[in-house]
Amino acid sequence: MTQTEKKTAAKAYFSLQRMVFSALFAALIALCAWVQVPFQIPFTMQTFAVFSALLFLGGKYGTLSILVYTLLGAAGLPVFTGFRGGFGALFGVTGGYITGFLLGALFYWALGALLEKKGRQTFAAKTLSLVGVLMLCYAFGTLWFTAVQGSLFSPAAFFSALGVCVAPFAVPDLCKLILALFLYRKLAKYVPEIEKHP
Repeated sequence: MTQTEKKTAAKAYFSLQRMVFSALFAALIALCAWVQVPFQIPFTMQTFAVFSALLFLGGKYGTLSILVYTLLGAAGLPVFTGFRGGFGALFGVTGGYITGFLLGALFYWALGALLEKKGRQTFAAKTLSLVGVLMLCYAFGTLWFTAVQGSLFSPAAFFSALGVCVAPFAVPDLCKLILALFLYRKLAKYVPEIEKHP
């Protein structure tokens, strides 16, 4: 086997490896969505799985895992919170938060690629990027919440929705973010091939 063939084989192997891990993290997001504490919008471990997917897989394959998860739910599989699935759940009152995960992942991917080119993709940068992911999820999810309720252009309704949809979850979600970062610091060295490109 020539050197070029070896490089091609190695590239194919690592691409397959990342695809497999993307599928595994999509399953992890589903499992974490099922772990919930009942509330008007239930508390789950879903955000922890999203943060972990982006940290361990990087922007590209982390986004892929979230997209796979979203498509599985849209296809009707009960992968969303409360064992729900289908377009009804995805376009329901809380569906904007699922789409918000995907938008946040695209943001993380784009920002990570930019920082990587500039040689500034540090642990601190990853941390701030994940905070940005969470903010985007909150913003889009809350706008969606108010839109479904027919009060998209009402500032009062938006701030009221923030009180219901964001305020109770801010501290728990930051704790999940810290947990994901802690595990990443502890475990990333064992999977260096996965988190190679943002």
